[in-house]
Amino acid sequence: MHEQYQPREIEAAAQSHWDTQKSFVVNEQPGKDTFYCLSMFPYPSGKLHMGHVRNYTIGDVIARYQRMQGKNVLQPMGWDAFGMPAENAAMKNKVAPAKWTYENIDYMKTQLKSLGLAVDWTREVTTCKPDYYRWEQWLFTRLYQKGVIYRKNGSVNWDPVDQTVLANEQVIDGRGWRSGALIEKREIPMYYFKITAYADELLSSLDDLDGWPEQVKTMQRNWIGKSRGMEVSFPYDVASIGEAGSMKVFTTRPDTLLGATYVAVAAEHHLASVALARLPSDKAAELQAFIDECKRGGVAEADIATQEKKGLPTGLFVEHPLTGEKLPVWVANYVLIHYGDGAVMAVPAHDERDFEFAHKYQLPIKAVVRTTAGDETPAPWQDAYGEHGQLINSGEFDGLDFEGAFDAIEVALQKKSLGQARTQFRLRDWGISRQRYWGCPIPIIHCDNCGDVPVPEDQLPVVLPEDVVPDGAGSPLARMPEFYECSCPKCGNPAKRETDTMDTFVESSWYFARYASPQYTGGMVDPAAANHWLPVDQYIGGIEHAILHLLYARFFHKLMRDEGLLDSDEPFKNLLTQGMVVADTYFRVLENGGKDWFNPADVEIERDAKGKVIAAKLKIDGQPVEIGGTEKMSKSKNNGVDPQAMIDAYGADTCRLFMMFASPPDMSLEWSDSGVEGGSRFLRRVWRLTQTHVNAGLPQALDKNTLSDAQREVRRAIHLAIKQASQDIGQHHKFNTAIAAVMTLMNVLEKAPQQAEQDRALLQEGLETVALLLAPITPHISHQLWSELGQHGAIIDARWPQLDESALVQDSLTLVIQVNGKLRGQLEMPASASREEVETAARSNENVLRFTEGLAIRKVIVVPGKLVNIVAN
Repeated sequence: MHEQYQPREIEAAAQSHWDTQKSFVVNEQPGKDTFYCLSMFPYPSGKLHMGHVRNYTIGDVIARYQRMQGKNVLQPMGWDAFGMPAENAAMKNKVAPAKWTYENIDYMKTQLKSLGLAVDWTREVTTCKPDYYRWEQWLFTRLYQKGVIYRKNGSVNWDPVDQTVLANEQVIDGRGWRSGALIEKREIPMYYFKITAYADELLSSLDDLDGWPEQVKTMQRNWIGKSRGMEVSFPYDVASIGEAGSMKVFTTRPDTLLGATYVAVAAEHHLASVALARLPSDKAAELQAFIDECKRGGVAEADIATQEKKGLPTGLFVEHPLTGEKLPVWVANYVLIHYGDGAVMAVPAHDERDFEFAHKYQLPIKAVVRTTAGDETPAPWQDAYGEHGQLINSGEFDGLDFEGAFDAIEVALQKKSLGQARTQFRLRDWGISRQRYWGCPIPIIHCDNCGDVPVPEDQLPVVLPEDVVPDGAGSPLARMPEFYECSCPKCGNPAKRETDTMDTFVESSWYFARYASPQYTGGMVDPAAANHWLPVDQYIGGIEHAILHLLYARFFHKLMRDEGLLDSDEPFKNLLTQGMVVADTYFRVLENGGKDWFNPADVEIERDAKGKVIAAKLKIDGQPVEIGGTEKMSKSKNNGVDPQAMIDAYGADTCRLFMMFASPPDMSLEWSDSGVEGGSRFLRRVWRLTQTHVNAGLPQALDKNTLSDAQREVRRAIHLAIKQASQDIGQHHKFNTAIAAVMTLMNVLEKAPQQAEQDRALLQEGLETVALLLAPITPHISHQLWSELGQHGAIIDARWPQLDESALVQDSLTLVIQVNGKLRGQLEMPASASREEVETAARSNENVLRFTEGLAIRKVIVVPGKLVNIVAN
């Protein structure tokens, strides 16, 4: 055994063995317990970052541990390869997105392999390849024919520079996240998944996900947003509007209906258009300018909630459904056309937004609910104004509580055919059309004779040309006759292929199912394989995906179930959301007020006695820099650490050990160079002790029946470590405390005698245990140690160490003695001693007698197996 720990050679040898033996290639084995462990697949950005390393190491530790439990473990990997970053990089570098993407995949795959992940690479999927997205298109055509996918005009965030639709999350302060352009609201034809048809099931089945963090389930419940309310119709005032009809609103507070003093509509509402036609030209021009301003705003609720409330009167009126009172119609920027019906009944006394708007424009405010703030609602707004309570100023409904008013007002509205109770969801149908090139083509053909025709199955996939270099001016597909010119599959006449591509969330909504049968050519998934592996036993990924990705994946799973492709209802049994990797930041303020960020590796720091950074200077010029605190590793803050540099310097095992030891997986991990060095020192300690032991020759088998008391204590430490690590890894995913248990065991083993044959046999058991307990976390060094310790077969095929409960039994216990909470000595007692025997022995202890001399003992507190505290005064 080599004297020095040499990670480069050890890791290359272990990985070579795994590749040669195809250690991680798995097949369906009926009758054997399965475990499907999956980490969210990466976007091929070009380089791994520390967030990747942490995510995949967590998954790998779980997968390897479950394999050591004798399970048939599947851990696949693939690439979420479509998307806008590839287009942006292509424009910048003047290369096709396909070339950029495939080159990045090759490099990142090499990086991932250097981590020693137990991945079955034969199941690799790449979402931008036709053999993957053809099945997405196949499902699309089936769902389109069923009406689960449909086409309609939708109000969207339009980026006029990037010429594309942006999701609400991509609009920041009213501007496009990439271009910085002011966003416009536009109506364009789009394809939608009818996810609302599954809203009830998506909500109710959250209760079955016992292995999900409650925080994530709460976020999804809020996003789905089920609420019971009332659909209310306000008849048009024909004299002002010029036509018959009614304006519909949905409200969760029908009890406040008698407090409505005006109504507000979105800029795109029909009544806004009517007002433009009926107002005098100067007023119409003013309203048109305001409508244009509203359309430039975002469509995110969060933006609407915080922006200044603005509006203009239309000169139109609607009639109150119960009183017939004429209520003025306003166009307001806080009403969105795609939420509800694009109109709200405004009750300023009991709604904060309406309250702010009414005060700004001096509109009537009428209190109709008695709250803890009283019967009046003077400014400023108080949260109490929004409470439920007894109705006041509401005529025949006075004195009713919320439930009573809800029912009574529904009856009154039904008599007039102007309202009824309705359950509504905040969730909206999923618009998937993107005016981008690098995405999955939507398999629809537009024919003047036949309308929108799905591409027949035998003509799939609609292949995206991969040699295109986009220029940023909308989708190049729309300017490529060779792509969009085609014949109608129904009538044969010339037709035009759809040039929009799908939202890239679609690809990531079903990849987990494709891993079960990635080479299958008979359908989207092989049902037998899908049912063998799914649902995923453990899913790992960032909390930032708690809503959209996880909700869409759950939705897609139900779609595939309803198509008969698989049997289960949910895709992921257990979910672990790992914390961020954070690091220190340093900067200087530039003349223009901006900040110039410096990488921590380029900064020399000074710490105080407690280790806190108190000063920093740039190494290159010796001048001070500002300390920015810890932030998530990012390019923008220049505080990232290159994982490859760490692997090259210390080895993959050290990086994996540090990542798992520095913090529990669901908490943020603060990067620390000294922590990485500490991890390296620990592995060198393990190597050194094993090398000393092996070089002295391997011992005979341990005779457990002839151990001395001291030897039994060593063996107890071994099995305490097994017990602790089994609980921490297997049940709680607290890898940091599992590693701490191994470190504690190493302290015992290093101090244990090594001369007698039984001592050496005991050390052999201890070192084998260290290798096995570390095997999921530091697999390469464990592979080598196992071999050096004389074991036949590779550690990858070994079972997790078995706990010997008898080794934990103690004949005697050492208890801490305290007097008034201060340590005053120790007490050796038989493990079987009663509480009374422990107290008697403690009272007669010489240190207790010395420190209680002249005092009266008031109380004796015994914590079994740990301490005795004498309280005296």
